[in-house]
Amino acid sequence: MKKRSLFILLMFSSLILSCNASDPEIPEEEVKVPEETETPDPKDPEEPNEPNDPDKELDWANANAVNDRLGRGINIGNTYEADASWQSPFVADDLKKIASLGFSHIRVPVKWERSDRGMSNAPYTINDDFMKTIQTVVDEALKNELHVIVNMHHHDNLFANPSAEKARFISQWEQISDYFKNYPDSLLFEILNEPHDKLTPALWNEYSKEALSVIRKTNPERCVLLGTAEWGGVGGLKSLEIPNDQNIIVTVHYYNPFEFTHQGASWSEGSEAWVGTQWHDTELERQAVVDDFKLALNLAKEKNIPIHVGEFGAFSRADIDSRVRWTRFLSRWFEQQGFSWAYWEWNSGFGIYDPNTKTFNQRLVNTLVKDEMPETFTPQYVLIYESNFVNGIDGWFISNNDVSAQATLKVASSKATITVASPGTVDWHIQFIKTG
Repeated sequence: MKKRSLFILLMFSSLILSCNASDPEIPEEEVKVPEETETPDPKDPEEPNEPNDPDKELDWANANAVNDRLGRGINIGNTYEADASWQSPFVADDLKKIASLGFSHIRVPVKWERSDRGMSNAPYTINDDFMKTIQTVVDEALKNELHVIVNMHHHDNLFANPSAEKARFISQWEQISDYFKNYPDSLLFEILNEPHDKLTPALWNEYSKEALSVIRKTNPERCVLLGTAEWGGVGGLKSLEIPNDQNIIVTVHYYNPFEFTHQGASWSEGSEAWVGTQWHDTELERQAVVDDFKLALNLAKEKNIPIHVGEFGAFSRADIDSRVRWTRFLSRWFEQQGFSWAYWEWNSGFGIYDPNTKTFNQRLVNTLVKDEMPETFTPQYVLIYESNFVNGIDGWFISNNDVSAQATLKVASSKATITVASPGTVDWHIQFIKTG
């Protein structure tokens, strides 16, 4: 469950209830792609290197360099992570289109646990035909000078019964990593998408380390993406234990505000009531994003750990102007922080490409790969009271009139900010009152 914060604004001639958010100019950047390499035979033997010494001080230079090369990416969603009934076909020519638009990598979600793709009992062998299918996607991406992230997606049995499915999970990674062990570093692995349910944060820390250990037996230097428990969001960083491995890239997903990004999505309960929710690109809306990413920023800025945003996107039921504003701010802001990112998704409900009409949503394409960071939107408010916060709260206070209501009032830089953590159940449960 995500904590919700509601910001209430009262605008006066000298009162602005807001949060400061800087809007630095986006630096010019060059999208880096790997040099053309021959596609290796995945079955060729390779002499393994020694794994990282646990007592050695970690150097994240290589992982950061690879993350820089990842740059801008897109998810090939609703294809190999989908069930057969709603699976979109893979079209090799799409990768040429993706590369020509200026993207540097693709993320390939894969549901390895499907019964038609491998054994559900020991020794849990993945079908060779399906392994070759994924190899074809990887080869096509490399041919188009795209980096590739292959993940494990929708491992529903593991989420429901971790102890019973652990051996299969580890075995699958042993097979995948061995099959692709001789591929260049432009192929990356992502251990698991959005761990949740009974795969608790504590269990995820344990299982991910074991999976990484198996991968390292055959891929000692390959960059591996590690996501967070509790559905892969930025909040999961609180409980994530990062292994003692200098070739890790931490990956998170971002869909806030959820009522905006998932309005009208049939799989989200109550989402029809959210239809019409807009995102205006105000200073407060931007600051909410910055606040959500505090833990990720700490890892990146203070510990030099590379960050990848593996999914972000707004469903097509949202109005296109709001989708453009939200997507543009996030993609440019991620780049300003040095994060790589992969937009969700290529086609389908969040997508930028319609495979039926073979046309692009050009506004979204421009937003992702061309548009620069704009100035914040400043809404026009009606003045209802004038007050001066230069010397303090000027007689104002917050009244929480119910035990379920929680709000705080802070004054800084001549601005008053009200943060409502829990609004209570009735409108008057939180009141902003002036004495006298």
